[in-house]
Amino acid sequence: MRATATARERLLEAADDLFYRVGVQTVGIDRVIEQAGVAKASLYNTFGSKEALVEAYLEGRRVRLSGQILRHVSTHEEPRDRILAVFEALSEIVQEPGYRGCAFALASAEAPSDGLVVQAAAGYRFWVRSLFTELAGEAGAADPALLARQLHLLYDGTSQAVRMDRNLSAAAEARAVAALLLDASLA
Repeated sequence: MRATATARERLLEAADDLFYRVGVQTVGIDRVIEQAGVAKASLYNTFGSKEALVEAYLEGRRVRLSGQILRHVSTHEEPRDRILAVFEALSEIVQEPGYRGCAFALASAEAPSDGLVVQAAAGYRFWVRSLFTELAGEAGAADPALLARQLHLLYDGTSQAVRMDRNLSAAAEARAVAALLLDASLA
């Protein structure tokens, strides 16, 4: 942990590492506290509960991933290219060292269906779907919501193919399928 980091930052760094690498349910609060090098009171004073810490960890992931995706999208002017840039960003994401799959899918698979973790995962999914819908509308799709759902399936499938099949070319393959889908939808 960084010596100059606040207790909150150290807790989030430890949570990001442990929850993603080992699993939300597998990692106990004591392990996060130990890795962060803070007192137990710091965790509860800052987050209140493990669930709130997991939610904050996922929010950090959302900010990082959405920023990465938007950086790729912003480098293109043509709406079709902007959509395909999402898959270029995803290719970069899934090839990062230690990639284990979608953090939101991993965390929500272990969480109660009515809790903060599932809400955080749903928020990220809503963001991805909204981005695809917006970009599909800009591209002139007759039904931007339908095209967005189809593109989102490719996006989700990429994470699963990398995680389950160790297919590191899945994002490039999904981008190629997305290009065909766009050609058919925007013709």
